[in-house]
Amino acid sequence: MNNSNKAIYPLIGSLLIAIGLLLGVSLGKGKTSGSSIEGKYEQKLTDIIQVLDREYVDSIDKKELFEKTITDLLHGLDPHSNYIAAEDLAALSEGIQGKFGGVGIRFTIYDDTLSVVNVIDQSPAYRTGVQKFDQIINVDGEDIANVGLSNEHVRELLKGEEGTPVKVTLLRKGQKIEKEIIRGAVPIESVMASYMLTDDIGYIRLSQFSMQSANEFLTAAVKLKSQGMKDLVLDLRFNGGGVLGSAVAILDAILDKGTPIVSTKGKNSPEQTLFAENDPFLGDANIAVLINSSSASASEIVAGAIQDNDRGTIIGRRSFGKGLVQQDIQLKDGSNLRLTVSRYYTPTGRSIQKPYTEDYDEYLMDEINRYENGELYEVDSSLLVDSLKYTTPKGKVVYGGGGIMPDVFVPLDTAGNSTFFRRLQYANVFNEFSYHYARFHNLNKFNTVQEFDHEFKVTEKLLKDFFEYAEEKHDITYNEKEFNQSSQRIKTSIKAEIARQRWLELGAYYIFNQNEEEIKEAIEVLQ
Repeated sequence: MNNSNKAIYPLIGSLLIAIGLLLGVSLGKGKTSGSSIEGKYEQKLTDIIQVLDREYVDSIDKKELFEKTITDLLHGLDPHSNYIAAEDLAALSEGIQGKFGGVGIRFTIYDDTLSVVNVIDQSPAYRTGVQKFDQIINVDGEDIANVGLSNEHVRELLKGEEGTPVKVTLLRKGQKIEKEIIRGAVPIESVMASYMLTDDIGYIRLSQFSMQSANEFLTAAVKLKSQGMKDLVLDLRFNGGGVLGSAVAILDAILDKGTPIVSTKGKNSPEQTLFAENDPFLGDANIAVLINSSSASASEIVAGAIQDNDRGTIIGRRSFGKGLVQQDIQLKDGSNLRLTVSRYYTPTGRSIQKPYTEDYDEYLMDEINRYENGELYEVDSSLLVDSLKYTTPKGKVVYGGGGIMPDVFVPLDTAGNSTFFRRLQYANVFNEFSYHYARFHNLNKFNTVQEFDHEFKVTEKLLKDFFEYAEEKHDITYNEKEFNQSSQRIKTSIKAEIARQRWLELGAYYIFNQNEEEIKEAIEVLQ
């Protein structure tokens, strides 16, 4: 749409504010309004769109205009109510369901060619005989090698409804192989890594709360207990939330039966308090929870319930501050209103929703503002005001009003950063080089990630090969001064990404975590 059309959004936004939630509820029920007043406003909206289409100086896309206006309306109410177009709904639902329709490979684009990094066990690709290091050069008759391929286009080609076929041409050791793969359900794992940090402290990294997350968490916890786990580090950093029920189920394994977990309340939603319903599987374990400014929603419910019930120690930096609960209301055309219907409160009664105005962009800038005002490096005492003070059963003071404040603050670690290091990151050099390395070196000789960590060294020869690759493939010239500044980060990143080629996320997190201050602090607290 022409940029000049943006000037008319506030006009329609003002009109829609008058309709408010009424429009969403009416459409959500699939009914035509029986009220003459409602009908008048709906007709007025239609009239305005038609006038704009007929008389406005530039051509307009009526569908795009209407959907943008609805989005602006909802963001004017609160920052988490949202409109989701029908064509976007499936992708957003995948994270909630914890699965999608696809072939079951992990890939990278190497030398402008789709290259298989890993084949998920028992997936459609696995059953068809696709192998790691295969290159896919054609999908359903479309040549995709050396054409400026993007990750988004790869997903468009390979994802699809379960049961539908996709024909691919593989290149394996110089030979072309034709395959037809019948798409199936591919899991989206939310437990990214679980392993023993020490002889008796386990670690679980949870990336999101999908409908499968509680089962994944419990499976990981059972395995860790069998390996001697007595205490647990639950890593919720960068976890933006998800399904409330999964968060509650995970807390049910940690909190004593009958312990309050979370309360919800809204104008049209009666107050409801959820309690732990079973004897906790991890009832004897001491718990440390890691959070940062990207931990939101269901992550904050978990952290808040553990903190308010004196059940563990929260470590890191203040969480995002999302204390609003959304309900999906399907509209007649298949699109969705994701509408805020209530607020949630931690067991001590805290609302952790951070303040917001109608300026949606300003709300989104909060994390950047935290960086610029220094909050990521020391506690912002201006947030610790008496009106937001609450007390846990054991007398610990906690605060509401904008995220979960950790019990133990750990500043953001920026040591070793440089422009050179960031360029290598943004160009995806670490990932590409690790794939290149794994193609020509036998990583299967390492039976465990622990064995790899002990024996694998980032040698001078490996560094030289890495920098030559960066210059040849991405025109990033070696900078000795900045390398010296970032040498530890660069070496760790190379080692972690090579470990990822062998053990996926477990390998990467195992290597990266050894230099994480939050992990070190959690081990110290639990010991």
